Amino acid sequence: MGSYKCCFCFTRRFLWRAVEPPADVREAFAFYAEGGAVMSPEQLRRFLADRQGEAVTAAEAELIVERIREMRHRHSPVKFSRSLLSVDDFFHFLFSGDLNPAIRSQVHHDMTAPLSHYYIYTSHNSYLKGNQLSSDSSDVPIVKALQRGVRVIELDMWPNPKKDDIDIVHGRTLTSPVPLIKCLRSIKEHAFTASPYPVVITLEDHLTSDLQAKVAKMVTQTFGDMLYYPKGESMEEFPSPATLSRRILLSTKPPEEYLESKTQKVKDSVSQKRKETEEEDSWGKEVTDFKAELHYDSKRDGQNQEEGDSDDYDDEDDDSKFHQNAAPEFTNLITIRAGKPKGHLIHALRGNPNEVRRLSLSEQQLEKLAASHGTEIVRIYPKGTRVTSSNYNPMLGWMHGAQMVALNMQGYGRSLWLMHGFYRANGGCGYVKKPDFLMKVEQYGQVFDPKRILPVKKILKVKVYLGDGWLMDFKRTYFDNYSPPDFYARVGIAGVPADCIMKKTRIIEDEWAPVWNEEFIFPLIVPELALLRVEIHEYDMSDKDDFGGQTCLPVLELRQGIHCVPLCDRKGTQYKSVRLLMGFSFSSE
Repeated sequence: MGSYKCCFCFTRRFLWRAVEPPADVREAFAFYAEGGAVMSPEQLRRFLADRQGEAVTAAEAELIVERIREMRHRHSPVKFSRSLLSVDDFFHFLFSGDLNPAIRSQVHHDMTAPLSHYYIYTSHNSYLKGNQLSSDSSDVPIVKALQRGVRVIELDMWPNPKKDDIDIVHGRTLTSPVPLIKCLRSIKEHAFTASPYPVVITLEDHLTSDLQAKVAKMVTQTFGDMLYYPKGESMEEFPSPATLSRRILLSTKPPEEYLESKTQKVKDSVSQKRKETEEEDSWGKEVTDFKAELHYDSKRDGQNQEEGDSDDYDDEDDDSKFHQNAAPEFTNLITIRAGKPKGHLIHALRGNPNEVRRLSLSEQQLEKLAASHGTEIVRIYPKGTRVTSSNYNPMLGWMHGAQMVALNMQGYGRSLWLMHGFYRANGGCGYVKKPDFLMKVEQYGQVFDPKRILPVKKILKVKVYLGDGWLMDFKRTYFDNYSPPDFYARVGIAGVPADCIMKKTRIIEDEWAPVWNEEFIFPLIVPELALLRVEIHEYDMSDKDDFGGQTCLPVLELRQGIHCVPLCDRKGTQYKSVRLLMGFSFSSE
């Protein structure tokens, strides 16, 4: 008798079940269909009015039903004579990001106030494709930023090696340059693809006067009548975004070497890069862990600051030194001028009430400012020493009314997700009207203090029903080689300190289409600044949890009722299929 070796091969089959309407959806269908098997356009109209808070006409309801049925049955050979919805059609409508989005898509803020009354979508070192030390400079990230709705583009201008032209490059690093003219032409072509409202180009100027004159010629020839600049004396108030529609403005920024400590060495940047690389992962640090690393702009609209600590400034590098020999044809084109403050901190924050400009402070002064003068911070511009293109928590700036809180759009992580979410407001146009409480002085001359504990103004209830789409957008073995994923959701609020919280659902094991049906309640004291944070994690017992998608949504933009919430990848790009079904409701108690 011989001995034999046998080899058996098995093919692993992943279980998958089609997602089904949750109980709340079936109950709503049964109620508004009056117990029938189908829902009419009129019954859908009543559901939208009662449960979703949407007033639609009978004709609009007919069009919605037709669109639902066209999407659901476009390949069906059966032709229906009547426009009626089955429960599956109804569920398809609710779970469609195109038909039933969670936030409004139209511009609805007043766009006729001065420009300084708005938060403005701002990018930092907009031309870099990667890290701040060795990546390529290009017009491609500028175009991507504009297509996302960014309204402030930053360019660092340096002489080229021959000293006869202008390069855009992160100076004194290993980054490669891109010609200024290429960036200007790309800005002109793409400035208003995502939004008609004005674009601000912030120029960090390292040029001689003859090259500044060349920049002036390039800018005027490239933009022509699109370029807006004051024709006379300094402006006391900005025009509105509506008035400046499809216009381009120039701003200046003092060279960063004047803003950083003179004792800072290259080894500090290397150490910082190593530290950031160790701390960053797929998610980025939790936003409550961030330290503020910011530069600040001045002039609070109509607000006076109270005298405080005597924080002295080193004024030897005043902005006048940067521009005393500047080409007049260049400086005449600048709408927003930059400067470095003299004297005490409080004096600097007060600014000149009859002049529009931006002031920049060192990192050490800014950290002290956030701690000791939180209620007096006015406008914020970010520090550029995060060499890996990571980011800080932008909420600190927004809480204090900062117009331009800029982030590195080349990176990813939770801070950038907050930025993306914040500017989904107001139709994603890149301008968000500041809340009234940040535009006026309170009793006894006080300004808004985000650390103050206030009464609850609004209660948000969020229900996470289910999710789907991972099987279409991810490989079957992406999360686990041997079984379907184990998903859970983290849901919470980013905003003023008292509103910040994160909660999570239970883990649903071995399921590509998890069903949670869990509700969370969030009392909010400042809903005007609150963002709803949603993250999907895939539980891993032996390693870090895997990334399964994320999104941030402005709380006051949320539409009541049951809606589809599409999720995004690490860099903020929306997935094709991954989405959640969620419910939202508001109350005052």
